[in-house]
Amino acid sequence: MSRTYKATGINLKGSPLGESDRLLTILTQEQGLVRVVAPGARKHNSRLAGRSGLFVINQLLLAKGKSLDRISQAETVRSFPGLSSNLTKLTASQYLAELTLYQALSEQPQESLFCLLTEHLERLEQATAAAVLPCLAQATFHLLALAGIAPQVHLCCITQEPIVPDLLDPDWQVGFSLSAGGTVRMTELDGLGDRVESSQQKSTPQTQKQPVEEKIVRSSVAAMSTSRRVPSGRGSSSRQRKVDQVFRLNALELALFQQLSQPQLLVVQPMAVALPAAVTTSPHHLWYRIERFLRHYAQYHLDRSIRSASLIDACFSSPSPSFN
Repeated sequence: MSRTYKATGINLKGSPLGESDRLLTILTQEQGLVRVVAPGARKHNSRLAGRSGLFVINQLLLAKGKSLDRISQAETVRSFPGLSSNLTKLTASQYLAELTLYQALSEQPQESLFCLLTEHLERLEQATAAAVLPCLAQATFHLLALAGIAPQVHLCCITQEPIVPDLLDPDWQVGFSLSAGGTVRMTELDGLGDRVESSQQKSTPQTQKQPVEEKIVRSSVAAMSTSRRVPSGRGSSSRQRKVDQVFRLNALELALFQQLSQPQLLVVQPMAVALPAAVTTSPHHLWYRIERFLRHYAQYHLDRSIRSASLIDACFSSPSPSFN
């Protein structure tokens, strides 16, 4: 049996190991998530020094070990220098890497997840400063969709009726419930807790989630599955106590939310159409609110704390908007 194998992967996490080695967590298309040793990668003249950097894609020849596999050869296929040279883009990329680590599987092909992540890293690298937050929000939504847990934002989670935001009504609102799985009509908010609890008792985890449009990635990864379940049991010390929260979205926020499932963002700088409250709210704050809603949702359904979220706040909250 061969002691070596080939894989194409992107470095998502790295840490020092021993005197000169580096321990890498790599998402590969063929083997899923792997943790490998890059021998001598921390030496100044090492050929693996640059190849072991964050978000570098390599074609790898890996040698099996007793506890950890080792990199025998690595040839760089792609890197993202535009991410490391910009703090906000690097922070957003690290956030996406953490979400990817939470849902990636080991010893199974992860081609769809690999392609989806690299697609959004490319978008972030090319994004203008104003587009970083929208790109981050859409990438988060797409990752949740691939895991089968994206929020439902086109239908009411209780009545299953379509929800169309009224941009001409400045007082229009809709609820956004973490436990219900997305948007809820304001008339259905009373007694929501009892309905969700009853639904959870009658349904299996797979049937609680509504299908999400599968048109969220380019054609190369269009055949994604929305039935995958996020693996549990890893990092139990960081698990969150699940506390439901219900937020309120105005018409413009829901309109932006609803386009996140599309392959491309149509509107990066939203216009404050007939919404007095939005006139004084910058597009940056609108997208920051949406990112925060998605963050709460992701942490609730992944049952994990997103540690890089504090870096997102440091980069993008100026000043921090309220969430009522």
